[in-house]
Formats: sequence, C-alpha cells, structure tokens
Amino acid sequence: MGLLIGVGNTKPTFPYDYYYGIEWDSTVASSACTRIGRPELHVSLPIQSKMRRCVLRDNGTVAYYLHANDSTKRDTGAAAKLDGTDGQVMVEIPAHYRKFEVDGTKFRCLLSEHALPGFHFVPLAYRSAYEAAIDRTASETPKLASVVNTSAAFRGGGNNSAWDGTYRSLLGLPATSTSLTNFRKYARNRGSAGKSGAGWNCDVYEVQKSCWWLYAVEYANFNCQLAYNAEPTSEGYKQGGLSQGVTNMSDWNGYNSYNPMVPCGVTNSLGNKTGVVNYTYKKSDDTDGQTLSVPSYRGLENPFGHVWSWTDGCKCNIQPDASGGLSEFFVCTDPAKYQDSDYTDYEKRGELPRKEGYVKIMMIGEYGENMPVEVGASSTTYFADYFYTNVASNTGQRGVLFGGAANSGAGAGFSCASTHRTASYAYAAVGSRLCFLPA
Repeated sequence: MGLLIGVGNTKPTFPYDYYYGIEWDSTVASSACTRIGRPELHVSLPIQSKMRRCVLRDNGTVAYYLHANDSTKRDTGAAAKLDGTDGQVMVEIPAHYRKFEVDGTKFRCLLSEHALPGFHFVPLAYRSAYEAAIDRTASETPKLASVVNTSAAFRGGGNNSAWDGTYRSLLGLPATSTSLTNFRKYARNRGSAGKSGAGWNCDVYEVQKSCWWLYAVEYANFNCQLAYNAEPTSEGYKQGGLSQGVTNMSDWNGYNSYNPMVPCGVTNSLGNKTGVVNYTYKKSDDTDGQTLSVPSYRGLENPFGHVWSWTDGCKCNIQPDASGGLSEFFVCTDPAKYQDSDYTDYEKRGELPRKEGYVKIMMIGEYGENMPVEVGASSTTYFADYFYTNVASNTGQRGVLFGGAANSGAGAGFSCASTHRTASYAYAAVGSRLCFLPA
C-alpha cells in the first residue's frame, strides 16, 4: 500500500510502514546489514538528505546556510565567512524519530520522519563541521569553535607558537591537549542559549550516536572504513564506506609529536556531500609527505580518525575485579547536569566488556547505545571498530573518547571507543567537536 496523506494533514494516514532502517543478526559475522522498511526511503534518505552545513550564531540562530556543493559560499552563492566572524560552522542534524528492536539474535534500527508507534523523538541538533578549535582571543574566556581560521588566536594542537612558519605549524588546525572538563568549559563560554541554558557543548554522546545511526542506516554496513564509492547500487542505494580516513599516519610521533596535521576545512569543496578529499602534508625539507584520505559524511569532516574526540554526556564506572568486577556505562541527556564527579543524574544503560577488542555485539537497548557488550570480531567483521579498555590499570570513573586517531589503523571508526581516561586527561592526539542543543 502506498503512503496516504489526508487533506490538511502532514502525517501519513497509514504510517506503520513509513520508516526505513536496517536489520542485522549478532550471530552473522558480516558487517553488512539488511535494508528494511520502505525501499524508496533508502533511495531518497529523507532524514540524512536534510543534513547541511550552516553558520550558527552564539544565540543559537542560523546566520545562513552554506552552499550544498561548496562550503566557502552561502546558499545564495555569496561568499561565506568561515573564520568565526559570522558564527560557527556547524552541521544541522534534523529532528527525526528512531526505534530499536531486538528479536532473539536479530537487531533493528528504524528511522522515520513521523511519530510512529514506539519511536523515540530525536531532537534537532548541531554538530561542528570541523574538529573543534579554541578561540583564545580573550585569554580569560577561551571559546570552543568550529572555524577555518589561521590566525594565532585559533592556533591548534597544544598551541605551540614555536612551530609557526615551519612545516609543522599548528595554525588552522583543530585544538588538542585539552581535558574534557576544559572542553566543556570552553564550549559553555559561548553563552547560555539552548537546552537547559547549557546548549553549547563539546562533542555530545547523544549527537555522536545519532550521526552514527544515520550513517549506518544510509550505508547498511557497519564498516565505515570500506573504500569510498560514489556510485549507488542498481537499486539506488549507497554502497561502500568513507575510506580508511586519516588513520594510517606512518611516523606521527616523529613528524609532530602526535599533534593534528590536517587543517580544518579540507573538505569544504564537498559542501554537504559525502566524499573523500586527499590531503598531502609537507615534510621538514618542504617536500611532499604522505597523502591522507580526509572523509566527510554529509558535512561532518573527519567523523572518525585524525584525533580522538572527547565526548560529553556519557561516562563509565570501571570497577576492579575485587570490587564488583563490572564495567558500567552511564548516560545523561540534560547538558546542565554534565559533571565529572559522580553518577548523579546519569542513567545506567548497560555493562561493557572487561577486555578490549573489535566489537561483536553492541549494547543497543531501547535507545540504541553504540557501546559494546561483547568483543571478539575483527576489523572487517561485525561492527569492525575497536573498543579500548583496561580493567587492570584504568579503573574508576572514566570518560569516553570516540573515533580513533591518525595511528589507529583499522581499529578506528565511527563507533571506535576508548574508556581509558579520566575527564582531566589531555593529550596531543585528543581533541573534540563543538555541539549546540537547541532549547
């Protein structure tokens, strides 16, 4: 039966099949999923196709949208300002509805534009088009940023000015060497607009999770490091992946001591499209170094790889074997209640594996947690991403880093996660993103 829309009604009269999604079996090793729901929605991708880059003011309003095929322009064709003057360069992730089902060993993720029975509402959100920079123009109130800006106030990495003018200059690169606690603080320095008066945040677990499920349903494959393929299947479906990404840096430590090396905005030429842009960095003798594959998923540059992303709104309780022996995963959905001290206002969503490895079974549950409950896969099977943990030496409250880094190799990916670090951890290979949650 086709979709019926009543006069004056924007919702389907018979909505029960007006969804699209994926199904997979936890006993089947393939990373490929089965597309389910209305086939034409897997072609039109009505939710994913609304993802688009924009420039967002600190008050949470859109200054303007960027051109679909060239992010250096506004959607009108006029030149855009991506340096922070007009606002932050963000990807608008549309509100939608989502449902997860478990039937024995079979799991399903279903998406819809409509409030179908049993579906949860996923609110509108904004996630930075680029890995986050830090605006240090006002030194007493640094601000997390998503910009293309090569001035000293936005110097990336660990803000090492001694490298300016050299092959490993950090100008124009994302910021690292910053703790989760400070990333949160710097995001909040943008003001009190948005959800619970705390809409500005560093990377947010619920938003990261939404992006991952949108990708997984679009490509019907959990291995995001498959080779990029711009051609659809004969049915019109997306195929392939996002390439290996920036995960195979051959001498990262020798080059720049694990600092970022890919400037923000490399994928501007793609606009809102998914694709891969090659970037070749310069070596100390000014010759070409390694060529890196920089992916963008519908405007999200480097959704995995390059540098790890500190992610707020989730945390882990890694107990020693002698003190319960559980690794618990907690989530908080109110940004005003994010904190680093205890588990107050955080809800336990499940238990994590006690050893690391490639993810075989995800937690899923009612809300689709993309954290594992079982490892034992490989880089090309099941979820194809690595889970890092260490219950011998890294116990207590731990945050979550997502995505992997420039030396993570096949272990990196959209759902690659590490639970090694406390919220105070800062390192040259660890950055974040900027998010805004509207009221």
